[in-house]
Amino acid sequence: MKKIIKYITVVFAAGVLFNSCETTDLDLRTSPNDLAADQADPNLLLNSIQLAYVANMYTINDIGSELTRIDYMLGRNYFNTYPGDTFDDIWERLYSSTDGNGDVFSTAVDLGIFPNVDNLQTIDAESDIDYSFHIAVGQTLKAHMLLLLVDYLGKATLSEAGNPVDFPAPMLDDGQDVYTGALALLSEAEALFAADPSTQGGEDFFYGGDTENWIKLINTIRLKAAVTTGDTSTFNSIIAGGEYIADSADDFQWQYGTRELQPDTRHPDYQDDYTTSGANIYQNNWLMNNMMVKNDPRIRYYFYRQESATPGAAGEPANEELLACSLATAPAHYDGFIYCSVPNGYWGRSHGNNEGTPPDGFQRTAVGVYPAGGRFDDSSFDVVGLGLGGGGGGIEPIILASYVDFWQAEMASSAAEKATFLESAMTKSIAKVQSFGSLDSGADLSVAPSDDEVTTYIEDTVADYLAATGDDQMNILSEQYWIALYGGGVEAYNYYRRTGFPTTLAPNWELNPGAFPRSFLYPQTEVITNSNVSQKSDLSTQVFWDTNPAGPAFPSAN
Repeated sequence: MKKIIKYITVVFAAGVLFNSCETTDLDLRTSPNDLAADQADPNLLLNSIQLAYVANMYTINDIGSELTRIDYMLGRNYFNTYPGDTFDDIWERLYSSTDGNGDVFSTAVDLGIFPNVDNLQTIDAESDIDYSFHIAVGQTLKAHMLLLLVDYLGKATLSEAGNPVDFPAPMLDDGQDVYTGALALLSEAEALFAADPSTQGGEDFFYGGDTENWIKLINTIRLKAAVTTGDTSTFNSIIAGGEYIADSADDFQWQYGTRELQPDTRHPDYQDDYTTSGANIYQNNWLMNNMMVKNDPRIRYYFYRQESATPGAAGEPANEELLACSLATAPAHYDGFIYCSVPNGYWGRSHGNNEGTPPDGFQRTAVGVYPAGGRFDDSSFDVVGLGLGGGGGGIEPIILASYVDFWQAEMASSAAEKATFLESAMTKSIAKVQSFGSLDSGADLSVAPSDDEVTTYIEDTVADYLAATGDDQMNILSEQYWIALYGGGVEAYNYYRRTGFPTTLAPNWELNPGAFPRSFLYPQTEVITNSNVSQKSDLSTQVFWDTNPAGPAFPSAN
């Protein structure tokens, strides 16, 4: 499992500010949060809100991807893999009203999103300057994070949140109530953005102060809530209005930088994989094999191979030191699936493999040029290292136009409509991914898929979809959604619990890993400090919109 966020928020700030001398300086010596609310700097509070949000998104993207085989999950047992501290930092970044989070924030602006939005509202009420842009951004990001907490935990704090004087031990609200409250926050934010307020010199790290794009994002978050809950009427109404993320130019994403030191602004996955000792992240065998078999045009952009062959695959000799499982016989429950070795140098690990770490830093497949800003795989089979490829100047995908097309495919009523959205989603996804090739100036892009090859791939996939029926048809659509979600898999976990697809996912390394998590444990720090929060006993509690059969029967690919 990739490391859970330990990066200080200034790292994320520098992702956008990486070479600017005209932007806000976040290297503060006095915390604005140590001052009275009406004395704090609103622009620094706005920075803090955005940075806390993107730190959370990186972590939740990672968790959603691990569970759904987009990324590699370390751990044979789900319950042990995701203990009570899994959501500690995420919870604190949203709610914390005290300093001293240490591993969460070490920049001076270190309060959570809730108190910082409250501080902005206090400042706005007592100032002649209009800070409604700052408040609108904060309410939008807060609303999205509340929706995701419900999706992953089942409940969250809202009605008693942000008021430690009156509610020192705030109650958890039911998931449906939090959804309703979060959507109300979006309406408040939309009303503020509609007046096209000034940024007042604040840094909008996402859209550069473009309020129209923020309104599109708000409607797209509403789409996310509607597809999650099966609210077809609301979904169709928003689509009919046309004000949502439909073009890749409006994608909601975070831009990282290429600076290595003071602070390190690079994509966290690049930081892990492009080191003097080689790569440190394992890529998921199921996804790499799926894309390799399909000859997917994105595979050279997603993964950088350091070797041309993998031990134990396609007649290659096993290597006990570097890939111990290459000597093993696959267990019965892996019949029909890649167990250990994907051919052609796609050197990763299967879901739940918790074997020890061998000295394979210069053999295992590393993150590529998309989205982490690594190397484009031009079959040079060289090694990774500091500064290579795009230098880490990638993105954190959050909500992309291609994702929205997949949502429309899910909500469409006929196979023909679904196929149209599948084609559009694939077209947008592949075009965006291929645009990252230019980040690696040293790559031989002549081996990149041609326009004709991309067109053929898309047309063949759509034709296969229309020719298929039942589960086979759903699997084609769902696998393409998974591939497009690489790097930003937060919604994969929701989709998998909603639909149970794709059923083609490789099983866990362990025959009996426990039921697939239907929600996570509440943050242990909150359970310890809040007498009104009792911890769950397992991961089987279904969130309010998850009406499918209980585990372990569902989802079938566990």
